[in-house]
Amino acid sequence: MERESGRERMGRTGRVGRPLLVALILFMALGIAVYFRLWVIDSRISSDDTELLRQQFDLANKEAMDESAEWRFKYDEEKEMTAKCVQELNQIKKSLEKKAEITHSINSKLEMLQKENIDLFRRLESLEQELESEKLKCKSH
Repeated sequence: MERESGRERMGRTGRVGRPLLVALILFMALGIAVYFRLWVIDSRISSDDTELLRQQFDLANKEAMDESAEWRFKYDEEKEMTAKCVQELNQIKKSLEKKAEITHSINSKLEMLQKENIDLFRRLESLEQELESEKLKCKSH
């Protein structure tokens, strides 16, 4: 076997190495192109994600505003109903107070009439006794 000289080996390695080097550079260029393409796609997806997140946030915000408006409407309705109830209660209270005053007035008039009636009965009894005594006097004369 003959030994190859260093120069011959270099020549062969150079010939074999050069296409390998070109292929390696080509694969690196393709790899970098694919990487940038994926990066662009990812950034587009990220932009789309950002847009999607913004839309979801806007939707959630709108739903929260709608719910808040609904609760505010319910609160306003309850407040209005409560105000009506309080007004009706005040009217009933005033009516009951007037009725109580009228009842008190009627009760005091009734007491006065009962006393007057008792006095009249006593007077009637005394008059009846007087009449009886006058009758007895008339019969005796």
